[in-house]
Amino acid sequence: MGPPLSGAPHGLGLSQRFVRDIADALRFFTRLRVGESEPGAPLDIDRIAWAAPVVGVAVGLVGALVLALAALLGLPLLLRAAFATAALVAATGALHEDGLADVADGFGGGATRARKLEIMRDSRIGAYGAIAIALALILRVGAMAAALDGGVWRASLSLMLVAALSRAAALTPLALLPPARADGAGAAAGRLDSSALAAAWGSALVIAVALGLVALGLAHALLAALMSGAGALFMVALAHRAIGGQTGDVAGAAQQCSEIAAWCGLLIGHAST
Repeated sequence: MGPPLSGAPHGLGLSQRFVRDIADALRFFTRLRVGESEPGAPLDIDRIAWAAPVVGVAVGLVGALVLALAALLGLPLLLRAAFATAALVAATGALHEDGLADVADGFGGGATRARKLEIMRDSRIGAYGAIAIALALILRVGAMAAALDGGVWRASLSLMLVAALSRAAALTPLALLPPARADGAGAAAGRLDSSALAAAWGSALVIAVALGLVALGLAHALLAALMSGAGALFMVALAHRAIGGQTGDVAGAAQQCSEIAAWCGLLIGHAST
């Protein structure tokens, strides 16, 4: 990731900075390549933090397009949800799923802090990691299939909402915990500034309110935001206890936990038709 920049480039207008931040965030959080980064310029996570939920909306849109195509083909709801989830994983290069697997293996298989960190660095997936990914995919596919009871439009907006909220959640450990190692992605990012985290959650809440007013219901959208934040804080507490800090894997696991929690908030009281 590299150390953060000391500040934004000079000479850019507000709209140019807006577009640049979103493009940088897309390149960092997904495999979508929009524009070109400055040669040799390290990424400033504090600068692009506000754009993380916007990236979530873009990732959700990828899944929404797959949902629409699957609906045109007349596929069953469960298959629609499964294909859309596969598209989300492909769009992000399994970035967050990989983090969840590493955290599950490390926290579940390591007896000491040092051993947990050693296991997390191992690229191989163990039993805890495999089970964690399987359960997370089952829960996400099941939640999306349930949301499809309300139609493709509502499910698509729900997908964009949980994706936006969970990207803000992914940054939460970076602000609330120190790096657990002297090297690695978490150390390279450093400790996220509290104002950057506030900007990320501010963007996520704006998106939640907008989508809530458009179709999802304001109460359910805000409940999803509350549950998403709780999922992120759960991972923060777990990481603090297990390794005393954060890593890039912890950020990925926080995204997965908060996405599932946000789905639960949206679907509380849901009755299948």
